This record gives sequence, structure tokens and C-alpha cells, in this order.
Amino acid sequence: MHSKLPHTGTTIFTVMNELAREHNALNLSQGFPDFAVPEVLLDRVNHHLRIGHNQYAPMPGIPELRYQLQQKIAACYGINTNADTEITITSGATEALFSAIQAFVGSGDEVIVFDPAYDCYEPAVTLAGGTCIHLPLRAPDFAIDWQRFESALSNKTRLVIINSPHNPTGAVIQRSDLDTLNTLIAKRNILVLSDEVYEHIIFDGHRHESLLTHPELRERSLVVSSFGKTYHATGWKIGYCVAPFALMQEFRKVHQFNQFCVATPLQYALADYLRDAPEHYRELPDFYEAKRNYFCKLLADSRFTLKASSGTYFQLLDYSGVSDKADTVYAKQLTVDAGIASIPVSVFYSRPPKQKLLRFCFAKDNSTLEKAAEILCEI
Repeated sequence: MHSKLPHTGTTIFTVMNELAREHNALNLSQGFPDFAVPEVLLDRVNHHLRIGHNQYAPMPGIPELRYQLQQKIAACYGINTNADTEITITSGATEALFSAIQAFVGSGDEVIVFDPAYDCYEPAVTLAGGTCIHLPLRAPDFAIDWQRFESALSNKTRLVIINSPHNPTGAVIQRSDLDTLNTLIAKRNILVLSDEVYEHIIFDGHRHESLLTHPELRERSLVVSSFGKTYHATGWKIGYCVAPFALMQEFRKVHQFNQFCVATPLQYALADYLRDAPEHYRELPDFYEAKRNYFCKLLADSRFTLKASSGTYFQLLDYSGVSDKADTVYAKQLTVDAGIASIPVSVFYSRPPKQKLLRFCFAKDNSTLEKAAEILCEI
């Protein structure tokens, strides 16, 4: 049998989650909260389930939700979007990323990704017939090496995928990065796919530099966001894509046959909550920054070293002072022997550098973080 993804196995998230379950380990590997979805939002879901919003939604998403997103984008970024033609509700950010790649990448095209890169990018590019060009981010801040980027551009470059706040490192892109990106691709037929699912989880007073705010880049970009990350409901798998009309037309051609539409009552509930509780996403940076600070403080006396994450709900820990084992080996060892699960960062690289980093999720109740720190401080 011919495999379209011969080099792709089970994702590291599945592997580590199963290992955590098997050994009853504290699971800080996959990025999901262990606290509740806002009660008011759950009440709105129940309301729409019971009044009959249980049939197919329109393919682009219910108008009410797209309108509320239009209002939110204007409030957050000062940008006017067309709710009818420029916003599409998707089955999570993963489907949005996949549909965007299938819509615009073809046989022989090259797609630039920055390592460590989230693991769903390359399989989608491969299935579209394209090839990923992997460029490593510069240590220790995981910044983009723009000179190396310019050297990697070719007549085959079709798409650039950027991710900020960045999973797995927590790094964030600066406005100067967007200006440089625009300068380097301005005269080329290159699109940008911007993974911004952690847009509201950014710390230390930084502003999220969305591609929506850059006039030139916005015209050639598809921006992907996530309700699951923002509203503590990753299992709902609802995201959205924002793009200019011409790009969105092509995006929807793929979306309509990939997913068609997203769960109707959840869309209505999210529309209500966006309208009635904008303070939720406005307060999210402070909410998660407090958790980051608490987790880092708890680890101050451990043998691990760290630089506090600038965004996302992930914290990297350097274990070079603890073990000389490869991170994939050490992550499994910690899960089995110490009872705590994490994600080895090397799996996000095409060619892993010599570093010893594990990614831990701090989107947890403080009691969970305390248990995790107790385990890690005993190592």
C-alpha cells in the first residue's frame, strides 16, 4: 500500500497522553485547561440546544457569530472586516490551517516554516504536493533569522507560515518582524498563513502583533484564530479564518468539502458570549500571566532552568543540569518514573539542535501546578 505520509507516525501528543494515562501521571503535555468553561457560556449552549438550533449551520458560519467577530476584530485591532465575505468559522484552527494550505499550495510549491514548528503544518503541505523549507529560529530567544529567510526565498516559494504567540516556545513576533517580512516578499507572489490561536495569551504588557494590523501583509494573508484556546473549550474544536475576499473565496472552496459547517448551538452560544462578555478575552492576558508567574515561582528551587514564556500557556524548562538524555527519552522517563508528562521540543524540528528542552502546559488549576512543581523540585 502506498502511503501519502510515509514519514508521519502517531503525533507526540497522542503518545504522551496515552503514556500519561497508562501510568496515571500528572498531564502537562497537551495544551488543554483542567478548569471549567465559563458558566454563562455553558448556559448559552444549553439554551440554544433546547430552542432548536441543532441543524446545519451556513457553510461560512452563522451570521451572528461572524458579525460579533467583525466587532471584536475592530475593537482589538482597529480593522474593518466584512463579516459576509472575509470571515469563516472552522472546525478548530487545525481545519482552518489545513484548508488554507490545500487551497493555495500545489505540486512543486515550497512553504517556509520556522522550527520548532507545530506538527500539523508539514503533513498538510505534503498532502497538497508541496515541500516544507525548515528554517530554525535563533536561540535563545527563538527569533526569526531574516537573513536566512531571505536566502531561502525562491521562485517556488508559495507560502510562509508564521505562528505568534509561538507554540511550543512562547516567543512573540514584534512589529519590526512584520515590516521586515513585508519588505522581503513585497515583490513576490507569496502568501502568508498566520497561526494566531494564542492571540489573547500574551504577557508583560506586550501587544499581539496580528497580521490583520499590517495593511500590506493583510492583503496577502490568511489569519487563523481559536475559540477553544480563548474560552477554555479546546474540545469544542471551533476556530475561524480571516482573509481578504479573493483569498477567502478559494479558502471556502476547500472548507465546504472538508468540513462544510461547524456545530450550530456552539456557534450561537459563542456569538452571545462575544456580545455580552468581551471582558473575558480582555482579561485573559492577566489571567494566564498570573498562572505563568506562579508556575515559574514554584520552580525557582528546582534543578531546571527557564526563561519565562512571553505568550501561550506553555513554559519551556531546560533540563541540561538534570540529565544528558535526549528529550524524547527523558520526557518518557519523567512520565513513567516521576509521574509527570510533558512534550519534548525536538519533535517540532526537522533537524533538532543540541538542546534539552521540555514543554509544560500551565493552563491548570493552581493545585495542579503545585503538584507539578512538587514533583519537578524533587528531581
